[in-house]
Amino acid sequence: MKKLSLIFMIALAAYVFQGCHSAPKDEKATADSLNKTKDTSSNAAATGGIAVTNDDAKFATDAANGGLAEVALGNVAQQKSVNEKIRDFGAMMVKDHSKAGAELGRIAKIKNITLPTDVSADEQKKIDALAKKSVKDFDKAYVDAMIDGHNKALKLFQDEAKNGTDADLKAFAFRTVAVVQAHLDRINEIKASLK
Repeated sequence: MKKLSLIFMIALAAYVFQGCHSAPKDEKATADSLNKTKDTSSNAAATGGIAVTNDDAKFATDAANGGLAEVALGNVAQQKSVNEKIRDFGAMMVKDHSKAGAELGRIAKIKNITLPTDVSADEQKKIDALAKKSVKDFDKAYVDAMIDGHNKALKLFQDEAKNGTDADLKAFAFRTVAVVQAHLDRINEIKASLK
């Protein structure tokens, strides 16, 4: 009996140890996976179903992930940059993307869409890499990242505004296109002023 208890305790300790040292879960991948299981045609009773198509749910998780990354990067810019325009832009990112994220969160709750609560592993790598830049190199790298990110976000939101099937998500995307375009215009102005 003692042998069996000892084996059980060792197995339990190994399981707990493995769980504590496993890689962190990717919030976006988890949200996408959960949304795919909410297929209203096969298991709505088990999951509560989802009130949108998988494409609309994917847009929501992509938009939420991008917004979380912009907020995190905006915070880094406010702390790391010595350029007032870039610090102000970072503050605008935190404010505008937090507001959009809250609106998207309200829609997602109504539609039973699971959104990520933290940035994806890929976005976190980009954030960490930027945060490690020297003050001298940070501004250019941040501006380049913002231009790239806002070009991708603009396409994402334009596609949803044009092709989305859920009226609420389409309207949200349509409203947000103007904000993302304004951000892109502003960061391009900042880039021009750095030369």
